[in-house]
Amino acid sequence: MSLTQSPDEEWPEAWLMPEEVEDQKALNKLSPNVPVSVSEMKELGICYWKMDADAFTYPVKSVPWDPSDAMDPRLVQLRDDRGYSYADIITVHPDHLPGYEEKVKAFFEEHIHDAEEIRYVLGGSGFFDVRDLKDRWVRIHVKKGDLMTLPEGIYHRFTTDVDDSIHAMRLFIGQPVWTPFNRPCDEHPSRVAYVKSYEEKKE
Repeated sequence: MSLTQSPDEEWPEAWLMPEEVEDQKALNKLSPNVPVSVSEMKELGICYWKMDADAFTYPVKSVPWDPSDAMDPRLVQLRDDRGYSYADIITVHPDHLPGYEEKVKAFFEEHIHDAEEIRYVLGGSGFFDVRDLKDRWVRIHVKKGDLMTLPEGIYHRFTTDVDDSIHAMRLFIGQPVWTPFNRPCDEHPSRVAYVKSYEEKKE
């Protein structure tokens, strides 16, 4: 049996955010705040599992990190369920990532990938912003213990929050390809497939 996704109350908080922001690391909630529900996140193809990041030890950085070394039985099950054969562990923090500010600005460029994006937050926190089915920005605040997947072809971006630190595991099926395709890329096969699977289905 596959590892069941976490119940709604364990999912991270999400909300609509303005199209333009002055500080990408701030909460950037609308006034009044407009929450985004778990069902709405699931409609975008997002999956989520709450993990126990405190019970196991991981290196600050390991590129690559062999997912067969996983000791957490829930991580092992998820790895096997979804066929993750590659992993690495990185820490996005001024002390651990050369050119930190420039890298974080680059992460904030709106883009897609031609594969699912998987992130397990081992420590710290940050924001994943994704476009909803009305092309509005949804901000998801991920924290320690959050394991989230974004579907291939979804427009998204990432930033650290005001604490300037996130320790995360990246997982991948097969050889990792981290190439971002910046918007506009509506004709990209992965974007076309996403629109057909999620946006057209909703119409």
